[in-house]
Amino acid sequence: MAVPHVLIFPLPLQGPVNCMLKLAELLCLDKEIQITFINTEYIHQRLMNYTDVEVRFGKYPNFKFVTVPDGLPEDNPRIGDQIRLIIEGVEEVSSPLFKEMVMTTNSAPTCLIVDGIFTFALPIAKEAKIPLLYFDTISPCSLWTYLALPKLIEDGEIPFKGNDLDVLVNGMPGMEGVMRRRDLPSFCRTPDVDIPIIKHVIKEGKHIVQAQGLIFNTFEALEGPILSQFRALCPNIYAIGPLHTQMKAKLSSQRLPNTPTSNSIWKEDVSCIDWLDKQPNKSVLFVSIGSLATMSKAQFFEFWYGLVNSDTRFLWVQRPGSIIGLEDDNNNVPMELVESTKERGCIISWAPQEEVLARPSIGAFLTHSGWNSTLESIVEGVPMICWPYFVDQQVNSRYVGEVWKLGLDMKDVCDRITIERMVREVMDVKKIEFLERAKYMSDLAIASVGEGGSSYQDLDRLIEDIRLMRI
Repeated sequence: MAVPHVLIFPLPLQGPVNCMLKLAELLCLDKEIQITFINTEYIHQRLMNYTDVEVRFGKYPNFKFVTVPDGLPEDNPRIGDQIRLIIEGVEEVSSPLFKEMVMTTNSAPTCLIVDGIFTFALPIAKEAKIPLLYFDTISPCSLWTYLALPKLIEDGEIPFKGNDLDVLVNGMPGMEGVMRRRDLPSFCRTPDVDIPIIKHVIKEGKHIVQAQGLIFNTFEALEGPILSQFRALCPNIYAIGPLHTQMKAKLSSQRLPNTPTSNSIWKEDVSCIDWLDKQPNKSVLFVSIGSLATMSKAQFFEFWYGLVNSDTRFLWVQRPGSIIGLEDDNNNVPMELVESTKERGCIISWAPQEEVLARPSIGAFLTHSGWNSTLESIVEGVPMICWPYFVDQQVNSRYVGEVWKLGLDMKDVCDRITIERMVREVMDVKKIEFLERAKYMSDLAIASVGEGGSSYQDLDRLIEDIRLMRI
């Protein structure tokens, strides 16, 4: 039997690339599987600049990187509002190169693992008669709302009638009584459903259920009811998360070095770890809106006043380019903000997030509710205040607040009074309650990747299916 060869192609954004690299490394630990990992040139260059991926993956003789152009001009910032252009660029420029790799006879892959948003992969896989596994690196609960989109449009739930965003949305099995209009993915707020993003999401929903299997970065105890809904459409589901915890557990079990690793496309400022280690236990609020989200200058100052007025210590990531319209000089920052931040705040440009969340001094996380961030927070038992930016994050934040009871959902609000109130609630008033609930979910997450756990078993099954080509 030929050696299995897996071709992996993530959406070229920080979260999906990080997630897929974790999966690639887990597959590399099985020395009988060859891995080819496709990066866009832009992403690969940033990984080379800011991480040790070359050295780390250099240890695996069965692994190689290949790069493709993404079709965007070099000066495109490739952040939040550019996602549609990134997807279009990949479809136009990268997908023909992907097809060439799939069809090449001398080193043809025996299995494809591709981001769920890449609908072009399905016809290519069918033509090549190669099994395709779609890996959607967003949460299953978010993806489930994508699949419900045609029915929501057909039932007249979308576009919304009137301006009340608190109206409950029906027509999504397994989510009854949970989702309001404001909790649906951000693109559902459009007055016109005939737009490219809606068309693409509907197309994605039709394609992913035709794959030979779906991989999810989640675990049964967190999203069991939604995973059951997916199994009715696609019986072959691999829920193998939290991937970063699965990775650590596997390295430990094989007695391999388990030092903190990074797949970040931004330069991390590790000096904040020293600062955190000088703060009291559970006293610091970590604030980060991720690698894509942006805020206006007005929102930035509301955040800052809210944080300062809450009297809480905070570590705040201010990613370059994330604050629209803020001049480079800080002369216009009110003196009381500067002074209060000196007393109990630390501001950096990018954080080693997994390491930060694992620090004993971290008491809560004010997050954009990206899926990697949400899972990293759950694993470390850190309660959340959610300020989602777009796409799937609105769904994640609702589940954090309403279903999993792991924090507060602050979506669609950005004023200093609300920020102060929510910070006080999570860091002080209901601190014990939230920490106990977060610890409970953390234990379940860690148990899922332990021997015999649901994610441990699903990863074993995935590896076995790839090796024996049973997909």
